[in-house]
Amino acid sequence: MSGSGMVKPESGAFAELPVSWASRAERQHGKTSPEELIAAAHAACYNMAFSNGLAKAGHKPDRLNTRAEVEFVPGKGITTITLTVRGHVPGIDKAEFEKEAEAAKEGCPVSMALHGNVELRLHATLE
Repeated sequence: MSGSGMVKPESGAFAELPVSWASRAERQHGKTSPEELIAAAHAACYNMAFSNGLAKAGHKPDRLNTRAEVEFVPGKGITTITLTVRGHVPGIDKAEFEKEAEAAKEGCPVSMALHGNVELRLHATLE
């Protein structure tokens, strides 16, 4: 409960990051948590899947901004991840944007890894 450590990706994409129990369940104070890293990975994966799906449907996005919020409950673990995406996509209507957003939520590899274990929510806004 009072220990801490470091995490660093093998790719060298970022420097070592400090992790601790307090950053996971209480307060961050400049340290990350496994849940924050999962949120970042999920947001990136989702954004790539959504962009690809839109392009394949003939709607190349100008901009997609995705945020993932992980709900962590001590003793239970990760219970919910909420993806919030805002996008500017020329030539698409709200219904098709939302359909493609949902397909990306179901089809991105991180979502598929979490499926059945974590409730996935989505808020998609076409700007």
